Amino acid sequence: MTFKQAEEFRFNPFDLTKIWSHAEFPLIPVGRLVVNKNPRNYFAEVEQIAFSPAHLVPGIEPSPDKMLQGRLFSYNDTHRHRLGANWDQIPVNCPYRAAVRNYQRDGPMNVMGNQAGAPNYFPNSFTGPNVDRRWKQGSFGTTGDVDRYNSADEDDFTQVGEFWRKVLSEEE
Repeated sequence: MTFKQAEEFRFNPFDLTKIWSHAEFPLIPVGRLVVNKNPRNYFAEVEQIAFSPAHLVPGIEPSPDKMLQGRLFSYNDTHRHRLGANWDQIPVNCPYRAAVRNYQRDGPMNVMGNQAGAPNYFPNSFTGPNVDRRWKQGSFGTTGDVDRYNSADEDDFTQVGEFWRKVLSEEE
């Protein structure tokens, strides 16, 4: 769904209680997750794992869904509280065959050698992260007033009725 389609759609597509019809918007496969072994060390590989919706591959961007926008911040913040400031250095959370390059030093759970004395400032001419303009996040315009939103006139029954009539069987 494009931003133009979202503006003109019959309901708010970013409302968590609504479902996008697969007939109108078919799913697009973006990859495959293969789980092919059990953890050898439960604590190191399960208890310390930290998933975050903020970890997106280049070219995939988050939607303006309010719940997702909150989770982009809160998941990483929760991981910092639960696992320490260097939670992204723990082997189970590191990108495969990639070194962590950020500007955090020391602290609990520092497992990567403190980034070998790399400079702790940006920009720098050493080994710091480089800005790659190819992956700059897109922008989108917004309109409207900042005010309380009255949702009393929204259609909260059509999708539920279709689900009841077309998806569920007698047994369900």
